[in-house]
Amino acid sequence: MRQQIGLVNQEPALFATSIRENILYGKDEASLDEITRAAKLSEAISFINNLPERFETQVGERGIQLSGGQKQRIAISRAIVKNPSILLLDEATSALDAESEKSVQEALDRVMVGRTTVVVAHRLSTIRNADIIAVVQEGKIVETGCHDELISNPNSVYSSLVQLQEAAPLQRNSSLGRPPSIKFSRELSRTTTSFGASFRSDKDSISRVGADGGAVEPVKTTNVSAKRLYSMIGPDWLYGLCGTICAFIAGAQMPLFALGISHALVSYYMDWDTTKHEVKKISILFCCGAVVTVIVHGIEHLCFGTMGERLTLRVRERMFSAMLRNEIAWFDDTNNTSSMLSSRLESDATLLRTIVVDRSTILLQNVGLVVASFIIAFLLNWRITLVVLATYPLVISGHISEKLFMQGYGGNLSKAYLKANMLAGEAVSNIRTVAAFCAEQKVLDLYARELVEPSKRSFTRGQIAGIFYGISQFFIFSSYGLALWYGSVLMGKELSSFKSVMKSFMVLIVTALAMGETLALAPDLLKGNQMVASVFEVLDRKTEVSGDSGEELASVDGTIELRDIHFSYPSRPDVVIFKDFNLKVRSGKSMALVGQSGSGKSSVISIILRFYDPTSGKVLIDGKDMKKLKLKSLRKHIGLVQQEPALFATSIYENILYGKEGASESEVIEAAKLANAHSFISALPEGYSTKVGERGVQLSGGQRQRVAIARAVLKNPEILLLDEATSALDVESERVVQQALDRLMKNRTTIMVAHRLSTIKNADQISVIQDGKIIEQGTHSTLIDNTNGPYYKLINIQQQQQQQL
Repeated sequence: MRQQIGLVNQEPALFATSIRENILYGKDEASLDEITRAAKLSEAISFINNLPERFETQVGERGIQLSGGQKQRIAISRAIVKNPSILLLDEATSALDAESEKSVQEALDRVMVGRTTVVVAHRLSTIRNADIIAVVQEGKIVETGCHDELISNPNSVYSSLVQLQEAAPLQRNSSLGRPPSIKFSRELSRTTTSFGASFRSDKDSISRVGADGGAVEPVKTTNVSAKRLYSMIGPDWLYGLCGTICAFIAGAQMPLFALGISHALVSYYMDWDTTKHEVKKISILFCCGAVVTVIVHGIEHLCFGTMGERLTLRVRERMFSAMLRNEIAWFDDTNNTSSMLSSRLESDATLLRTIVVDRSTILLQNVGLVVASFIIAFLLNWRITLVVLATYPLVISGHISEKLFMQGYGGNLSKAYLKANMLAGEAVSNIRTVAAFCAEQKVLDLYARELVEPSKRSFTRGQIAGIFYGISQFFIFSSYGLALWYGSVLMGKELSSFKSVMKSFMVLIVTALAMGETLALAPDLLKGNQMVASVFEVLDRKTEVSGDSGEELASVDGTIELRDIHFSYPSRPDVVIFKDFNLKVRSGKSMALVGQSGSGKSSVISIILRFYDPTSGKVLIDGKDMKKLKLKSLRKHIGLVQQEPALFATSIYENILYGKEGASESEVIEAAKLANAHSFISALPEGYSTKVGERGVQLSGGQRQRVAIARAVLKNPEILLLDEATSALDVESERVVQQALDRLMKNRTTIMVAHRLSTIKNADQISVIQDGKIIEQGTHSTLIDNTNGPYYKLINIQQQQQQQL
């Protein structure tokens, strides 16, 4: 059934592969011509052709290397190439600029011909041609009909929604020389595209995309000294000392056990009374040894277990803290996707515990065993001990050869498995998209493909390791034969007794087994050293955007100035985003940024938040250079609402609380009321305790947006950054939330990237950005009077679309 259904979500889900592969999720066997045709229909071909690798450009995890509009167009291409019988569109053109939306909507109208189509949309330009429009209210259909039928009834719910949508822009119609009956759309020129999760517009996105998918630098494998490795357990050294003593005692018990066994065997060759007496004595000693073993091993595992758990917790906390200190560019690297970092947090910390604690426990036991064994063996029969000891270099050589062979395989193999883990993580996160496009088998095939190379390497490693381990075992058992033969020679020459030979032999057997077990750990220790190196690589990395030092900001007036800014993204310095860019927003004033996709609007937001530092020039906050300010204290005074709201997999209450740690319940509820979120939250069975799921998947787009707005309201910042803060709301909610935002914006410095006229018309200043430069600036009324200006043209395009209603 799903093979006949095409889907375009409001928040498009892309996979960390190329543009071509993402479109192929719609139709796996599609040709390049079909892909190109779909890209043309979705208005995606223009920006794709401007990318260095075109269709082979890597989009990054969840499409982070692309802007919101670019991701949406690729998602539309994916649906078009599928050529489905049923088409489901959930705000399919919501992230497109007005000009592109018109073309894409025309394309979608053509695609919809002869197909059953369900459209979820707020824009009237999107739904006006629908055969039937169903108005849904509180889970029920309250009205159905075509646009003309519904709009003809002035008392209908649909008419009320249309009137609400028209209310804001109507007062500006006369300035365009149009009669009052002409309707503006709720959105001003969709030529501005949200920076979304990646904070990047069309041209900006090119800067982070490389031929290899954006990898900034390869992971370097370095050796970690034992001193530094074991310094990680420093705070728990008392546990380590106690565990080490117990491990030595536990190891020394084995040769003593072997000595007792051999003494008991020899006693059976004596007279019955002697045998009975000796066996009874040894049995009592064994019972006492068993009690000691229980105590010693219990204390040993308690100490090392406690130390291991604390080490794992400490390493994960330090790694996660180090990850969060890194600049945004570090997360853009395909080696640092969320699934890969999560995998590293889980596996690297566990492996460090295995190397430093678990393996060390065995090694310490074996050290105690070997030392005790050789002392006892030398005291019993030094001649046999020296002969057996002479064979140990052969035993060790087999394991050394295995270690040298394995050295070239550990790092690459672990990296290959990380890619497979990333693919699996993406498939699970985007399971709705996978299911909608019947791509389960495709994902399984891709996952299997990622496992082919590591599987081959693992098979080779297993074969070679088995051969070398077998060789070392051959040498061990050969040493047994040599010891028995040499013992017979000594007995023949009356240089040793049967009792002495048997006791020495049994003790040396235990020693050989311990050495074999110890040397068998060498490959794990080698791999562990490489993986542990990645732990210290994360811990030691110095962020390129340092924010730990500098002046602490107790308060901020809010004057923002970008002065003579030159900016290129770090991975592609050849692509210039800004050159001599200047922008100033006075304290308490609002600035709206509009312009075509790729003009650099999103980069302004990124620079103000100091996600990236400019190549040259200064960013001034209240006249102070941002680089000289403590980063955390600066960001405490900045509120952000994105087009694609980022929620955490916890309760609604906890998500809002991210805005202000320690806020009271009444403050949280008041923030939700201002964001028009309290009503729907209260209607939920668990209210504010409702879990939102991963990335807020349990809530609708509008609900997620309102929770994000409530979070910003609670923070009560001096500087407010809005990117389509009301884009996902219905008309009525948008009006109420916009009123709340208008109140919130008073006496605050506000920079908004927006398209809706109702959002930007009251801004103190509007800046039109094109190709990284401000080409027009002024208030809405002054800009709209310039009929030849770019701002007027942006509004005019959208007005023409609205006129068709």
